[in-house]
Amino acid sequence: MAVEKPKDNAEETLQQSVAKSEETAEEVELEALRVENEELIDTLQRVKAEFDNYRKRAARDHESLVARAGERIVKELLPVLDDLERALEAAHAHEEAKLEEGVKLVHRQLEQILEREGLAPVDTDGAFDPHVHEALLTQPSAAEEGAVIEVLQKGYRLGDRVLRPARVVVAGPKEGPDGDAT
Repeated sequence: MAVEKPKDNAEETLQQSVAKSEETAEEVELEALRVENEELIDTLQRVKAEFDNYRKRAARDHESLVARAGERIVKELLPVLDDLERALEAAHAHEEAKLEEGVKLVHRQLEQILEREGLAPVDTDGAFDPHVHEALLTQPSAAEEGAVIEVLQKGYRLGDRVLRPARVVVAGPKEGPDGDAT
């Protein structure tokens, strides 16, 4: 029979002890990673909830701003409505001079209100510009070809944007002596 050496047994115990301590260290590290992961998930969920609340608050603020903007312009238009009612009463009473004066007053008031809001007419002097003009017709003219010769409906800008292009008649080629375009 062979007798085991106590030295080998101690060595084996030492190896087992080292393996257990390595497993314990790995378990501790794994547990630390799990805790960190849970904290990150919790933080992410909180950020998500905060962002959802921010998005909803921003949407409410935007709706409120739009409502107030509409309220402001309507409030400024109320005197125009009053003046129109007065003009209609004058027309009913057959006071044509007062009617014309009233309509001019209302027109002037409305123009001033819209100008304060940034509305400006589209310039129709000069050459046709497809960005701000809509050509409804071309006709022979003594004017330079491509020039705006008549405005059928005024166009307007609000700031840099064209709200409605000006509807215009554009000069075409000049007519020759026999009536043909040259």
